[in-house]
Amino acid sequence: MGLTTDAAPADTSAPDTGHNGAREGLAPDSLKIVPTRHYARWAAAVAVTVLAAQFVHGLATNPIWEWGVFGDYILSETIVQAVGVTLQLTSYATVLGFLLGTVLAFMRLSHSPVLQTVAWSYIWIFRSIPMIVQLVFWFNLSALYKELGVGIPFGPVFWSVDSNTLIGTIGATLIGLSLHQAAYAAEIVRGGVISVDHGQLEAAAALGIPRLRQVRRIVLPQAMRAILPTAGNEIIGLLKGTSVVYVMAIGELFYQVQVIYGRNGRVVPLLLVATAWYVLLTSLLSIGQYYVERRYARGANRTPPPTPIQRVRRFVRNLRSAAAQRNQPAMPLGDSR
Repeated sequence: MGLTTDAAPADTSAPDTGHNGAREGLAPDSLKIVPTRHYARWAAAVAVTVLAAQFVHGLATNPIWEWGVFGDYILSETIVQAVGVTLQLTSYATVLGFLLGTVLAFMRLSHSPVLQTVAWSYIWIFRSIPMIVQLVFWFNLSALYKELGVGIPFGPVFWSVDSNTLIGTIGATLIGLSLHQAAYAAEIVRGGVISVDHGQLEAAAALGIPRLRQVRRIVLPQAMRAILPTAGNEIIGLLKGTSVVYVMAIGELFYQVQVIYGRNGRVVPLLLVATAWYVLLTSLLSIGQYYVERRYARGANRTPPPTPIQRVRRFVRNLRSAAAQRNQPAMPLGDSR
């Protein structure tokens, strides 16, 4: 007794397939790869390139720019001294503003309702008043208080001095810039501090680490990663914001540019001089911010991406290696050892 089947024999006319499923005669190596066409992207790139070329052509050919006047004043002694004043105002206001802002931030984070209320009120008031209004107010402080002194509260004054003599124009400017900057710096620092995991503070307290050391060694190094991007942006804004002190007749960059074009009538090239200096200074601040952020990111990113300088060095090394390989003599094909 045998077992038989009526199944038809296999169809041998179908093409064979390999282990990868490709039909005979259509091997993967012989397939033509057609890249995706991005026509909209190409059109946008062409349009942007044309617009950029037109802008550069206008800069080079439009006589209104007066590049000769620009070259005469870009490195003039008056402009360079004005740039120095701008940098001094920015530096002093940044240091004083962030010092006071750090104190205000921890006052807001304290458990004392009095300190919280005072810090919140300060931030609310100084963020609500425009910087130029604050500068004019501090410039006219002597109209409110002709003398400033030291003594017993609500009692006799032991020592006093004329407010104009004590503060002066530069002092009023630094006070206005620093107090205005402190209100924004306080919120920047507070945001960075609250971004740190609270469990680390609890672990540090359980180990008996003093509160001040917890803040200095644990909280601030980690908070800097969240503070630095916004703080760098705020410092750049302060650098450009120093231009409003022209109302106090301080010889910073924008004020000196106004004085010069008020005399010779060359408004456009002198404004271009101020623009070039502001672009250069903000670019330098951005580069410094990049490297400071990179330093504080070491704890979170053990293998940070290469810096632009490191990328250039790697590119040069690759070019040298490729050139050295091309210059090496080729070995004969039959010479195999």
